[in-house]
Amino acid sequence: MNLWLQLEQAGLGDSRPLAEVLAAIPWNADGLIAAIAQQHDSGEVLMLAWMNRAALEETLASGQVCYWSRSRQQLWRKGETSGHRQRLVEARLDCDGDAVLLLVEQQGPACHTGRPNCFYNAIRNERVCVISVPQ
Repeated sequence: MNLWLQLEQAGLGDSRPLAEVLAAIPWNADGLIAAIAQQHDSGEVLMLAWMNRAALEETLASGQVCYWSRSRQQLWRKGETSGHRQRLVEARLDCDGDAVLLLVEQQGPACHTGRPNCFYNAIRNERVCVISVPQ
């Protein structure tokens, strides 16, 4: 039985070694996993980005969120230049291990546009409406 099925059938409090779980993640063809950042106390979804194994391991070790920049092809330490860092509160993997949820404490706006989150384009009545402005 694969690890994800074992975890699916596991009881509350059961655990597996982190190294075993990281090895079982079904990284995509580019070696990436989708990472959703969510404000830990309000539940606001802040952004979606990508992580490779190095970014995930650095995030878990340092407590500061690090992503993989697909455009720059390098590690992207959130807030390194803007100061709008994300402190990791908890990381969670979904049921089949192909997405990670990062519960974070966001410092400043999450979006590079200066908006609180990256999801400011709402689809409403056959139109896309901007629903927030830069802070």
